[in-house]
Amino acid sequence: MLYKFKSKATGDLIMLQPNGQRVLEIIGKHSSAEPSVKGILLPEQMPQALSALQAAIEQEDLHRKEAIAKAKAQNLPAPQFGAIGLRQRALPFMDMVRECMKAEEAIVWGVW
Repeated sequence: MLYKFKSKATGDLIMLQPNGQRVLEIIGKHSSAEPSVKGILLPEQMPQALSALQAAIEQEDLHRKEAIAKAKAQNLPAPQFGAIGLRQRALPFMDMVRECMKAEEAIVWGVW
């Protein structure tokens, strides 16, 4: 499955299901109790969404640095992380949100 994000201010953005769900979970639009197969992010919700994504990215970066430092302190090999982190996965969505904020346009999504 794919998540397709659309707005009048930008081109469409397509994410694989796990990545789309993670982004939506971070911004509070998806949970296991309330799965989101379609929805809307209003312009007034966008600053909070950007803040939540930025905080999650910083948390992931910090976790990675701490894990590397811990392994180094214990003379263990550095931990392996996925080649692409949240920063890279969320950046296109964050750019879309910024453009939609400027244009005061909502973002809608659905599952394909």
